[in-house]
Amino acid sequence: MNIQSAISREIFVPKDEKLLVAIEVRRRMKRKGLSFLNASRKRDYSTFLCLSVTNSQPAQVLITKVKRYPGTRQFAKRSQWSVEQLRQVNGINPDKDTPEFDLVFDRTSDQWVAGSAAEKCMFVQVLYHACQNYWEAKLGKPSTPGEQKIPGAPENKKSPDAPCQTNFVNCQQKLMGDACSVNMVIYRCKIFLNRMKNSMTANQGRLQREAAAVKASRSRSRSSPSPRAGRKMGNAMRRASQVLSERGERLMRAEEKTGHFFHGAKQFAEAAQKLALKQI
Repeated sequence: MNIQSAISREIFVPKDEKLLVAIEVRRRMKRKGLSFLNASRKRDYSTFLCLSVTNSQPAQVLITKVKRYPGTRQFAKRSQWSVEQLRQVNGINPDKDTPEFDLVFDRTSDQWVAGSAAEKCMFVQVLYHACQNYWEAKLGKPSTPGEQKIPGAPENKKSPDAPCQTNFVNCQQKLMGDACSVNMVIYRCKIFLNRMKNSMTANQGRLQREAAAVKASRSRSRSSPSPRAGRKMGNAMRRASQVLSERGERLMRAEEKTGHFFHGAKQFAEAAQKLALKQI
């Protein structure tokens, strides 16, 4: 079970909500004030931004901050906002894919860095279309969040009671274009490739550390003065070496399968990107 499925099962299903997307993030800038308190806090937990919609009518679109602390597999909900409280989504760079983005709410704002540029683009894209669908259902007419103002154009005056829609600034046009489904496939492929790459790197590092530990234990066993202790150590080392060899074989098979999936997903992402360029 992946992280998004686990978060959905623990946090959103009991609340009768449907999880649309969840990404892991970290803060880009430290909060000001109370620095002596912030210095004493541990920052080794994981933070996830989740976008969900309620199953009850009228549907509400919610942004939830979820954390998971080290030593536990459980997730904890920390903060939650509705899209009506979301004033601005800042994509930082409208010219290229970057992992940085800002969320501005009524009474707070956060500067985030996603795990990858693809994860950030996927989150912003899903958020944009969720906001668009929400405001269309609420206002009863087509809505375009983040619409750019044209200089010199007459400004439509809104009544004081009219809700303020979310403004999307510095976001790439492809995230809000017609080829959104193709872009989603591309981003999911990129996320998959990035996770597979990280997994392969972690497996190789773990295998190297275990091999180094076995080599160090063998060198210590050779210098042991007791024959009986040496035999026991030799038997233990043979068993450890056999276990390590079996684990290495399993890792090699897993890496071969991962490499096959990696190559296939890369080809699929390239084909989807060419199709998206043709549709622009």
